[in-house]
Amino acid sequence: MKKITKTIACVFLSVFLCVPVFAHDSQTPYNWYCKNNDEHEPPKADGCFDFMKNHNCVYIDADAGNEKVIYLTFDAGYENGNVEKILDTLKKHNAVGAFFILENLMIRNPEIVKRMSDEGHVVCNHTAKHHDMTKITDKGQFEKELSSLEKQYFDLTGREMAKFYRPPEGRFSEENLTFADELGYKTVFWSFAYADWDNDKQPDENAAYEKIISHTHNGEIILLHPTSATNAAILDRVMTEWENEGYRFGSLCDL
Repeated sequence: MKKITKTIACVFLSVFLCVPVFAHDSQTPYNWYCKNNDEHEPPKADGCFDFMKNHNCVYIDADAGNEKVIYLTFDAGYENGNVEKILDTLKKHNAVGAFFILENLMIRNPEIVKRMSDEGHVVCNHTAKHHDMTKITDKGQFEKELSSLEKQYFDLTGREMAKFYRPPEGRFSEENLTFADELGYKTVFWSFAYADWDNDKQPDENAAYEKIISHTHNGEIILLHPTSATNAAILDRVMTEWENEGYRFGSLCDL
């Protein structure tokens, strides 16, 4: 309960203070966020995340400079008809996406995961069960959540899973980052996301389009949920606008 209280304090108070508001330790839980702007500039990470610089993690392509590149990343736990539509759009634009998947998707919709792999997308680790990883303080248990997914993916596709890890719900501790790093993973967060995950409260398509385009920036790592009906409806339009503005779509493997 004490750590939960600390996390809430960091997320809310540091937005205004831009400094850590408690003594950090390796098991302190955090919820990732970044402060977006309307100037098409890469967002800045809050000061309470400074320790991330010492670990193999990324939320933006800091080396992009003036290069107009966007990395499309998707957290995919299941299929509801929209994931396939997202894949169709990526194929239309000849773009590579990064899909952070759960074992549920492989069990229930193996053909979708095979398609991701066969079409050259980067299939990444979102853990097997989507647990709160900050509650796992044993490295062996942490490794099991990632390695079991790796094995299922290899058994399904005959290919190795890409060494990119995204914590469920963006929730992590420094110890988690250390474990992931020692297992050969780069932890990937995001520099833009919006409320697209609730299937019962899908955002208006035009409002979502404007929100995404107005926050576009060089080196952007965008997080989208491919189960979103809104995303499935507007992604072609969004990607066309990005192309018209001179952006290209990069692969996480280039980072």
